[in-house]
Amino acid sequence: MTAAPLAGLSSIADDYDAILCDVWGVVHNGIAAHHSAADALAQFRALGKPAVLVTNAPRPAAPIIAQLNHLGVRADAYDHVVSSGDVVRQHLKDARYQSIYYIGPSRDHPLFEGVTVTFTEDAGAADAIVVTDLRSDDHMPDDYREELRALVPSSVPFISANPDVVVERGGNIVYCGGALAQMFDDLGGSARQFGKPHRPIYDRALEVIAEAAPGAKRILAIGDGLPTDITGANRHGLDVLFITDGIHAHEIGVPGAPDHDKLHERLGTEGLTANHYMPKLAW
Repeated sequence: MTAAPLAGLSSIADDYDAILCDVWGVVHNGIAAHHSAADALAQFRALGKPAVLVTNAPRPAAPIIAQLNHLGVRADAYDHVVSSGDVVRQHLKDARYQSIYYIGPSRDHPLFEGVTVTFTEDAGAADAIVVTDLRSDDHMPDDYREELRALVPSSVPFISANPDVVVERGGNIVYCGGALAQMFDDLGGSARQFGKPHRPIYDRALEVIAEAAPGAKRILAIGDGLPTDITGANRHGLDVLFITDGIHAHEIGVPGAPDHDKLHERLGTEGLTANHYMPKLAW
């Protein structure tokens, strides 16, 4: 499949019944909203079709919506938010873990609201190890190598609440919890993942779409991350609009001007496909 450059979402809107759209990298960059993206989603919804935001943020939907509001993302740009945090929190409730060894910053504590758990500093005594992100944005994954190495021999479930390895924050690349899950696996462990590109978050997102638009079958996935958004969409048989001005902008050209050949070479190397691409989502 050859991905075609797209001038605007309006040219393909009639082809789809619903949208699953990434948040960080498409709707905002962690510091500022991408208003053209929110406007495009709002225009799509004005056609009577749902747009569901799907994010690997390791927090439930409510604080994510609060962040969107703070950044100035218009409220009519989406119907629902489905987060990795939502799916992981439901798993924690279903599994009835009592004690958690936690790796992450305090800003991710909303993940545990409504879940009856206690925190322990003894990983071996925990019912589960939960990783949301690095404890500080100034940290690097290698700062955690020995801590993770010590956790590998344990039979305690290692749960990654954020599969993203990196995100773009205001033009800078910041490491995320997925980098620690990747390192844990490389050291011989086996991390459990719930967000994109893995099935649990897609199962939930597609349930939300079915509730909002019964019978919706033509679904477009929009995202900027090859290992998460594009891989997940390919695995689940969804059409793809690849937003190139995200974490891969400098790998496939320059921001605002993706190189067609480099883009297809990268997709081919990763064994991925996309139907369309554009630098930033716009109507």
